[in-house]
Formats: sequence, C-alpha cells, structure tokens
Amino acid sequence: MSPGLQDYRTFQAVSVAACVGLLAYAYYAQYYLYLEPCPLCILQRVVVLLLGLNALIALIHAPKTRVRRVYAINGAGLGALGFLVAGRHVYLQSLPPDKAPECGPGLEYLLETLPFNQAIMKIFTGSGECASVDWTLAGLSMPAWVLIAMVLFCLLSVGSMWMKPIDDEARTNHI
Repeated sequence: MSPGLQDYRTFQAVSVAACVGLLAYAYYAQYYLYLEPCPLCILQRVVVLLLGLNALIALIHAPKTRVRRVYAINGAGLGALGFLVAGRHVYLQSLPPDKAPECGPGLEYLLETLPFNQAIMKIFTGSGECASVDWTLAGLSMPAWVLIAMVLFCLLSVGSMWMKPIDDEARTNHI
C-alpha cells in the first residue's frame, strides 16, 4: 500500500468524497433520471450521510490516540447498518412479483402518522416500490451497489484503526 493511502487523513478524505459521490448520484437519479426513491432508498441515504459526517469529523479531528477507534467503530457500525438496509432492499428486489409486498404509503406519511419504532418496522417490511428495479449498472441494482459500498466502508473503517498517521517530517522525507 502506498504511504499516502496509509495516511489516516487521506483515508478519511477519500471516505468523505465517496459518501458525497454516492449521495450526489442518488440525487442525480432522483431529479434528473426521475427515479423516485422508496423508503429503503431514503434510509440508505441517511446511513451514507452519517458515514460521511463521521469521516468528516474524523478528518478534521485526526486523532493520533485511541480516540481513532471511536470513529472506526462508528464507521463500522454505520456500514453494518447500511448493509442491513441495503441487504433487505436487495432481498425485496429478488422476490418474484407475486411474493413482493404491496405498495404502501411514503416515508413522510409513515413518520408523521406512526410512532417512530412502528414506522421503522413498517419501512423494513418494505413495499411494492422497494421491490422494483428501475436502474442497473453491470447487472446490479442501485441497492446492490450500496450493499457493496457498505461492506467496503465497514471493512475499511475497522482497518483504519491500524493506519499510522504520517507526520510532517516523514511526509517531507517521502517527497
């Protein structure tokens, strides 16, 4: 691995950029490709946003102590949560049409009318729009790509605990 990729701040900057890229494409797909996000899509966006914020704070803070593990555990936990949400979405998309759940109310309506825990449970049961595949790249749906990204975020967040900070002296000697 190149010394630059072992740098904790570089890793966090790349993580922030990846989250921004994922969110930017999601909004591009919504507003320019006119793909309406389902409730599970919205939850995936929230997880990606939280991952990006965690990485941004870690980038700014750049701890050289055990505090780094807090950011790594947050990143791994959020990656695991994103994996669960995207995994559920991919599962719903893999169901035959007759087994897919019926279309339900939107996320905003669920959150306004139901208590939070019931709304989340209702969202995870999915709805008909969560089971449809409107977009693919290399044969994989958008939730499948998010699933892959979440596995990478989770693994790399754990690995970031052992990255060594490159101090200024080492950086100038390397150049």
